[in-house]
Amino acid sequence: MSQHISATDSQPLLVELLTEELPPKALPKLSAAFSTHIQTTLASLHLLEDNAITTPYATPRRLAVSISAVKAQAQDQQFTERLMPTKIGLTADGQMSPPLRKRLEAKGLNHLSLDDLTVQSDGKQDFFYYQGSTPGKRLAEGLQQALDDAISHLPIPKVMRYQLSNGESVRFVRPVHGLLALWGDEVVNVQALGIVADRQTAGHRFLGQGHIRLPHANDYETLLESQGQVIASFAKRKQRISNQLQQHAEKLNAVLGDSPEVAQLLDEVTALVEYPEVYVGKFDAEFLQVPAECLILTMRLNQKYFPLFDANTHSLTNQFLIVSNMRSDDPSNIIEGNERVVRPRLADAKFFFDTDTKIRLEARVPDLKNSTYHHALGSQYDRLRRVQNIIAWLAQQLGGDVDLAKRAALLAKADLNSSMVGEFPELQGIMGAYYAEHDGEPQAVVTAIAQQYQLRIHAPVTNDTLLAALLFIAERVETLVGIWGIGLQPTGERDPFALRRAALGIISAYEQLTQGNWLPIADSQVLNLTHLLQTAFRQFPEATLATSTVEDTQDYIIERYRHQLADTTDKRVVDAVLAIQPPLHQVRARIEACNTFMQQAEADSLAQANKRLGNMLRKSAPEELAIQTELLQDAAEIALANEIARLQPLADQALHAGQFTENLRLLAEAKPAVDHFFDDVMIMVDDSALRNNRLALLKQLHNLMNQVADISRLAS
Repeated sequence: MSQHISATDSQPLLVELLTEELPPKALPKLSAAFSTHIQTTLASLHLLEDNAITTPYATPRRLAVSISAVKAQAQDQQFTERLMPTKIGLTADGQMSPPLRKRLEAKGLNHLSLDDLTVQSDGKQDFFYYQGSTPGKRLAEGLQQALDDAISHLPIPKVMRYQLSNGESVRFVRPVHGLLALWGDEVVNVQALGIVADRQTAGHRFLGQGHIRLPHANDYETLLESQGQVIASFAKRKQRISNQLQQHAEKLNAVLGDSPEVAQLLDEVTALVEYPEVYVGKFDAEFLQVPAECLILTMRLNQKYFPLFDANTHSLTNQFLIVSNMRSDDPSNIIEGNERVVRPRLADAKFFFDTDTKIRLEARVPDLKNSTYHHALGSQYDRLRRVQNIIAWLAQQLGGDVDLAKRAALLAKADLNSSMVGEFPELQGIMGAYYAEHDGEPQAVVTAIAQQYQLRIHAPVTNDTLLAALLFIAERVETLVGIWGIGLQPTGERDPFALRRAALGIISAYEQLTQGNWLPIADSQVLNLTHLLQTAFRQFPEATLATSTVEDTQDYIIERYRHQLADTTDKRVVDAVLAIQPPLHQVRARIEACNTFMQQAEADSLAQANKRLGNMLRKSAPEELAIQTELLQDAAEIALANEIARLQPLADQALHAGQFTENLRLLAEAKPAVDHFFDDVMIMVDDSALRNNRLALLKQLHNLMNQVADISRLAS
C-alpha cells in the first residue's frame, strides 16, 4: 500500500479468490464462511469502522467479500498487565526486587522504574501492574492474517491437492488462479495459495471479458456485470432466476410445485451459473405414462431442470424450465440441446418402469434374503419377518386387519431390488406403491408402502390411513430397538441410523392416532409403549440385543419428546408430565391440564407443598407405610385424612376417565387441609409409631397429588 495514506483513513475493502468451478451444493456455506472469517478477523484487530457493512459474493468461479469501511491501520491498543504481588516485587527496604527486575527484563521493559508501575488489589493482596500500548495492526498484515484464517477454516467438503507453476503443492477446494485485494484504489500487499494479490479479475468464460482491471474496490459488482457478464451476488442471481422461472411458468399456465426440492434446486442452479437465463424445453408427451416421480427426479437430479405442473390440476406437464449460463438472442440451439439430453434419460426411466412391472412385487420378496440389513441383525428378509410380527400385534391392538397388515409388511421392501430403485434409490417406497397398484394390491397396502418413508405422520389417522400408520410404527420401532440393542446408539451429533428420527416418528404416530380417536385418552393400556417395545424386542434372536434395550429405548423416546415439547411448552410443565412417564398418547392432554392448573391461585402453594413432601418422604419414610386411623390424634391430621378419603375416589375416577384437568382441579380443594396440617402438626416426633403414621398420611397425599404429573416440578 502507498505509504502516504494516513493511518486514520478508511476505505472500502474488496477481496476475491478466483478459482476453478466450485462444488455447487457447498458454495453458499463456503461463501458465508469466507466472508465471515475475513470480517471477524479484521474486526478483532480493530481494523473496521463501527458502521462497516460486509457484503459476500459467490459465483461458480469465485469467493469474494466487500467491507465498506476498513482502516489502513488500527489505533494503538491500550493494555494492562499484571506482573506479580508487591510483597515479591519489593525488597525489605522498598526497592525493586530481583524477581520483578527479571520479569521486566523478560518483557523488554527493563527501562521501567517503580514509578512506572501501578499497584492494585484483587481483594486479597496487592499486585504490580504495567499499563502500556501496542501499535495497531496495519491493513496488509491484518488482511494476511484474515485470509490465512479464512482459508484454513473453510468448510471444504473434499480437499484437492494441486501443484503451482513453481512445483509447490497446494491444498484447497479447487485450484485458485487469482487473488484480488483492493483497499479503495490501492492493491493490498497480501498473498494466498501461492498467488500474489493484484487488481484483476475475470469475467464470464464465454460472454464477458477474460481480464478485467478494477480501478477501485467499489467498481467490483458493476464492472463485473457490465464488462464481465457476471452477477457476483449469489442473492441477486438467485432472485433473477426465481423471477424468470415464475414469469415463464405463468405464461404457460403452470406452476413449479411447492416441494422442498424446488428451493434446493434453486440454490444449486444459482451456484452453477454466473449470468443466468431461463428457457422453456419440452419432451414427448408419451413419457407422461411413466410415474411422475420418476420423471421429476431425473429432471431435477440429473439435469437440474425445473419440471412444470398444470396450474389447475397440478399434474406433471411435458414442459420444463432450463436455467442456462448463456444468454442468447436465438436460444433454439440451447433448448434443442437440452431436449436431446433429457430424452434418453426419460427413455431409461420408461424402460426401467416397463421392465419392473413385468415381475410381480411379491415375486421379488425372496430376493431380500440376499440383501443385508445389518451383519448383526440379518437380511432384509429377516427384518421383514420381524416387522410382520410387530405390525400384527399393532393391528390386534387397534382392531385393524391383521392379514392386510402383514401383507403390507411383506411387500414394503420388495422394490429394493427393482431396476428403477437401483437407478434412483430416492424412489424406494414410491415405486413399490406403483408396482403394488399395478399388481392389484388393496389400496390400503398401496398407501402404506407409499408412505412408509415419510419423516412424520402429519395428519390425524383415518380408516384409510390406519394401515400406513401401523407400518410406519412397526418399521421404526424395529429399527430403534434393533440398532440400539446392538450398541449403535446416537452419540453427540452422529446418528447414522437415524434413531432420533425414528423416535420422533413414533411420537408423531401416537399423536395422530390420538387425534384420529384410535387411542382413547381414557384408556392407558391400548398401544402401551412398553408393551410395543417388548414386542419388538421379542422378534430378535435370543441374546442378540442388550437386556436393557427396552428400558433404554423407552427413556430415549421420552427424552426426544421432552426436547420436542420444550420448543413450544413451559419446561416446568413438560418435566412435570414426563417425570411420571405417562402413556405416550396422554402426554399432550396432561400438559394442557397442567397449564390450566397453573392458572389457579392454589397451584404454586400446592406445588411447593408437594416438593416438600417429596423431599421429606425420600429422606425419612420407611418402604412400607400404612395409615392406622387410631393413631390420628391432631385435628388437622384428622381433617387431612378425611379430605384425602373424600378426594381419592373422585380423583381416581377423573384420572381413569382421562379428565386430567378435573383431577388437578380437585387438588385445589385440598389446599386448606394441607396448609392446616403443615401449620399445626409436628411430623418428625420422637414417637416412631406416630411419626410413621403421619409419614404414611403424607405418602398417600403425595400419591394423590401426582397422578397426572409430578406437580412439585411446577413450583416457581
